[in-house]
Amino acid sequence: MEPTRLSPSFFLRDVLEVAPVLLGKILVRKYEDGSICRYTITETEAYRGVEDKACHASKGRTPRTDVMFHEGGLVYVYFVYGMYWMLNFVTGPESEASAVLIRGLDDVHGPGRVGKILRLDRSFYGEKLGESTRIWVEDPGLSFPFSTHKRVGIHYAGEPWISKPWRFSVNRT
Repeated sequence: MEPTRLSPSFFLRDVLEVAPVLLGKILVRKYEDGSICRYTITETEAYRGVEDKACHASKGRTPRTDVMFHEGGLVYVYFVYGMYWMLNFVTGPESEASAVLIRGLDDVHGPGRVGKILRLDRSFYGEKLGESTRIWVEDPGLSFPFSTHKRVGIHYAGEPWISKPWRFSVNRT
């Protein structure tokens, strides 16, 4: 089966539905030199709107989080530690403000490393995955068994947010 690009409607569901089914999908990146690389998504993490104290949107709509308040299917990138661009896909209907953090691709572990290998920058902010010529997601028609885990690096959010099993990873055999 030839992989097909995910339609914008794929992302219009609740983030807790989208995050696990992104596992096994193919993230495609067309680089500036014309080369195209395909990476299997192996780990994701869900951030569920303004009520989720670990989600950037919990602080309200700001210039940084504005894209999260749009309809799903957009790219949300942000810069951390002065060196890493973190890749997220906005999910749900307009105003829901949820997103899936892409934490792993193939043998690339950690969202900072994902941003580096994809050569992300601020210009990706708000990119439409359904129309982009430089980044999109394809469905190879496969599904993988997965595990759920606590999210990483969100101690500032407190409970119950720390213990939510909203990180998803492909079971490696």
